[in-house]
Amino acid sequence: MTPPSETAAAEIEVEADFEELAEKKPWYIRTIEMARQQPLAASGFVIIIIMLLMAIFADLLTFFPSEDNDLEYMLAEPGTIHSDLELTFLLGADQFGRDLLTRIVYGARTALFVGFTCAIIGSTLGLILGVASAYFGGWFDLVVQRVVDVVMAFPLIILALAVVATLGPGTQNVIIAITIPFIPQCARVVRSNALAIREIPYVDAARALGFSNARIIMRHMVPNVMAPYLIMLTSFLGQAILLEASLSYLGMGVQEPTPAWGLMLQGGAEEFAESAPWVAIWPGVAISLAVFAFNLFGDGVRDTLDPKLRSR
Repeated sequence: MTPPSETAAAEIEVEADFEELAEKKPWYIRTIEMARQQPLAASGFVIIIIMLLMAIFADLLTFFPSEDNDLEYMLAEPGTIHSDLELTFLLGADQFGRDLLTRIVYGARTALFVGFTCAIIGSTLGLILGVASAYFGGWFDLVVQRVVDVVMAFPLIILALAVVATLGPGTQNVIIAITIPFIPQCARVVRSNALAIREIPYVDAARALGFSNARIIMRHMVPNVMAPYLIMLTSFLGQAILLEASLSYLGMGVQEPTPAWGLMLQGGAEEFAESAPWVAIWPGVAISLAVFAFNLFGDGVRDTLDPKLRSR
């Protein structure tokens, strides 16, 4: 009869062999397994990839000019054929005779550029500020947290409107206006995680060895708060796209003739709601689909990186 100790050792070896085999699985097999575990996140990721390809290859995917007006085909219905270009308005034309499909494809560039820029800059600055606030503590932490409290007291859209009203409309100013509210949100979440990491013995050991504060923060604390950072980053992407569309709809964001989904809604949502509903329907569908995809993907990232949710 096999002793219990040998049986336990054999079981440990078998488990180790299975783990080793799992690590050797090809990347596409692991991707399929993750997609099965998170089907909603996978579907959101597929939509995001399609949007990225649309934005990158917009010149190849469209045949109508994106900014030139053609008043002869104002509010052309979906399926109308352009007699000169011999092309079809698949989704119809807007009030200036521009092809809606072309404007939506090019509008993906604006939405993704603003979304990724605001989310990355806002999350990264919030990461650095939150870790520094937790590490130094004292009066620095007190001042930073009071400023964070003041900024977070305002709703996102109100604060963004105030910044745009001060700086003026335009893509650059929209990015600044959306980025500013993201910084304190990420800083607050990252700080709460960094406070626990600051008390871990290896941080004290790094101080005892004479490492600089910058090295301790960047090499020992920042890598350990990447999970909440990535969760905040993915959640900001959908918010940034929605905020950009809202500001453009109000006339304080991207300006004509740059293609932007919110700007397309501004021109057709009310005036042509009955006579030409497609002018407002398709930009609205694009905004909803983009925000929905990023929210699904962000939820999947959160479920994967959060230990409590992963254990469930």
